[in-house]
Amino acid sequence: MKIAKDKVVSVSYSLEVKGKEVENVKADNPLKFVFGSGMLLPKFEENLLDKVPGDGFEFRLSAKDAYGERNEQMIVDLPLNIFEMNGKVDYEVVKEGNILPMQDRSGNRLNGIIKEVKALDKIVKMDFNHPLAGEELHFTGKVEEVRDATEKELTEGLFGEKVQHNCSGGDCSSECCDHCGGGCH
Repeated sequence: MKIAKDKVVSVSYSLEVKGKEVENVKADNPLKFVFGSGMLLPKFEENLLDKVPGDGFEFRLSAKDAYGERNEQMIVDLPLNIFEMNGKVDYEVVKEGNILPMQDRSGNRLNGIIKEVKALDKIVKMDFNHPLAGEELHFTGKVEEVRDATEKELTEGLFGEKVQHNCSGGDCSSECCDHCGGGCH
């Protein structure tokens, strides 16, 4: 069976950036996704179209076709007090190099890397660029499996990622917290 829209695809691969391996997905625990569902980089999927189980692949994605160029406007200074819990900042969490899940003003979830904590100035410098922004990605791998997606997988996603969970407000079930990263109040 060939890779095409609405097929469940399993691939093993190695991802290199500047000649250094940054990710290795083995055949015994492959990346699984519904092809054409918008969950992966479009150019990644384009390079897999029409392949069959057993086919190898090797391709490069430019920064533009991957996670975009680095955007200096995505590096922002935030007030230290927004990181307080019960009036205190946990400096084991709020420290340089840590990645924190955040929300923008529209409620969109995004991860930020703490670049610097200026406790005296009460500022936290965070970078909201994707960690691989500005990088060319080199993939090598193999198609492990291709099968038809079920109706449930097409409507809910392979792992339930298309199911909406209402994680706002004070009433939060443990199921909701599991899906939303425990960010419920």
